[in-house]
Amino acid sequence: MTLIWRHLLRPLCLVTSAPRILEMHPFLSLGTSRTSVTKLSLHTKPRMPPCDFMPERYQVIFLVNSGSEANELAMLMARAHSNNIDIISFRGAYHGCSPYTLGLTNVGTYKMELPGGTGCQPTMCPDVFRGPWGGSHCRDSPVQTIRKCSCAPDCCQAKDQYIEQFKDTLSTSVAKSIAGFFAEPIQGVNGVVQYPKGFLKEAFELVRARGGVCIADEVQTGFGRLGSHFWGFQTHDVLPDIVTMAKGIGNGFPMAAVITTPEIAKSLAKCLQHFNTFGGNPMACAIGSAVLEVIKEENLQENSQEVGTYMLLKFAKLRDEFEIVGDVRGKGLMIGIEMVQDKISCRPLPREEVNQIHEDCKHMGLLVGRGSIFSQTFRIAPSMCITKPEVDFAVEVFRSALTQHMERRAK
Repeated sequence: MTLIWRHLLRPLCLVTSAPRILEMHPFLSLGTSRTSVTKLSLHTKPRMPPCDFMPERYQVIFLVNSGSEANELAMLMARAHSNNIDIISFRGAYHGCSPYTLGLTNVGTYKMELPGGTGCQPTMCPDVFRGPWGGSHCRDSPVQTIRKCSCAPDCCQAKDQYIEQFKDTLSTSVAKSIAGFFAEPIQGVNGVVQYPKGFLKEAFELVRARGGVCIADEVQTGFGRLGSHFWGFQTHDVLPDIVTMAKGIGNGFPMAAVITTPEIAKSLAKCLQHFNTFGGNPMACAIGSAVLEVIKEENLQENSQEVGTYMLLKFAKLRDEFEIVGDVRGKGLMIGIEMVQDKISCRPLPREEVNQIHEDCKHMGLLVGRGSIFSQTFRIAPSMCITKPEVDFAVEVFRSALTQHMERRAK
């Protein structure tokens, strides 16, 4: 039997490095020809132009060129505003691989033997599937873990345990006063890891009590990808002091931004006259403006919610069908599928076996990403215009790849 998807002219791409909105859109192409004179020097403007996509407290924007650059500037802002050095980030976090941000990034692949990123301290990631604590109601997601718990609807024992670990980091690993805390609303490179509901809100309070500022890294979660909200931090009911963004802001064009409050921006200005040669250039601003208009006019946030939930529930059925699918998680169009040897031990499926499944998907016309410490999680973050028929195709290809793998195992 010849599979129909072997004759596709082009593969279906569900990886995070793809354009975040459309493969090609005439409006985005036309956008590059529009020059906005008022934005030519936006990287040094003290106030942000009127907009309806950020909460009112954020009035200052610094335009830069990449997520690493945005996070590095946010680190500098946090230290300038707090007059402290220590910055906390989660194990498994990815915040860039520039010299400063390598200290925030806690993924073994990106750790070097050379010194860099001083003053950064990792803390336990509150992973309710692979971590020591987790239950059946922890995540802000249509799909929960296979772990059971006895928590009442209005409490989460796992969250409380992870908060105690966070307090332990504050008590033992950093100075009495700290500069800040970086968090992705959902961890991307670590395999789409979601925290217990309410965790970030309590963690932010603890950080601010130590004089630190709270930074949300929205490089992968922002611009409506999670569906229910435009920004990932809104799903946690928090207001960070600094927000960084990239990827989706330019739909593949090198563009990023740091948005913050006037108070923090003034602290930076006291110690540095910030300048960026290419940040806020006319082409980037035209593209960024076009991206925001397309997201709004084509209801792509709503599509992320509807089609993303549809996809998540479809993949969740594969968890019930296959012993090696240990967890399906995520929100909107940001989904992780973690492969395990079995659901009892939940040990990661060996890399060689995950590689085989990955290659089978590719041969059948489906491109997916990988993540987690042992590269055992498939990361799915497609363009936000994806349709339900494309989701059906992706799920069937993935099911076929899993079936082929189980047949190989049986032999």
